[in-house]
Amino acid sequence: MWYWLFKYVFMGPLLTLLGRPKVHGLEYVPRSGAAILASNHLAVADSFYLPLAVSRRITFLAKAEYFTGTGLKGWFQRWFYTAAGQVPIDRTDADSAKSALTTAQRILTEGKLLGMYPEGTRSPDGRLYKGKTGLARLALETGMPVIPVAMIGTDVVNPPGSKMWRFGQVEVKFGKPMDFTRFEGLAGNRFIERAVIDEVMYELMRLSGQEYVDLYAADVKEGTAVAQPAARLPEAAAG
Repeated sequence: MWYWLFKYVFMGPLLTLLGRPKVHGLEYVPRSGAAILASNHLAVADSFYLPLAVSRRITFLAKAEYFTGTGLKGWFQRWFYTAAGQVPIDRTDADSAKSALTTAQRILTEGKLLGMYPEGTRSPDGRLYKGKTGLARLALETGMPVIPVAMIGTDVVNPPGSKMWRFGQVEVKFGKPMDFTRFEGLAGNRFIERAVIDEVMYELMRLSGQEYVDLYAADVKEGTAVAQPAARLPEAAAG
């Protein structure tokens, strides 16, 4: 109930006023049944504007830190993210990654839409970064279609690092569902998983118009990698 109240009563009208969202390709989102929505990630606002664009409920996997705060602030944050349709996952080690995959599989088995950010974190500079293979493994193990989603302008409405929201123009672009059943039985093969996620990232690059950087965004944020000049994924990655 809280999810729908947030969407249509508490936050939806305000988000619409601020971002004047335009939605393209909504026909590619199935009216029923499970699918993985793979989105680029520019701002916290992505997790609000994407659900606003789709009539069905979307469940996101969110970092556990959003749910572990203490005191009144921690309680409110935990309640807010739960009401917004987000499920906590631990991302600290291999066992945690396996648990997150199990949670994602359960959500899809229930016939729901699962929202994922293959970059793993928000872009540090507005460019598109290398995708992590967890999404690829999930798609291969479940056989579910992957729908690429480009979020555009959310970092203007909700600038990273700022608590202020601004007026702007948000676009949400859905691409054609991507079917990876041709790789059935090859989940766990790191070369196949890399090929799958690169194909997804190519579609995100094409839809969003972002420049691509062949580094993990988290490494750039942590200073363990230096952002390089933008590159473009080869079209071969898309097929």
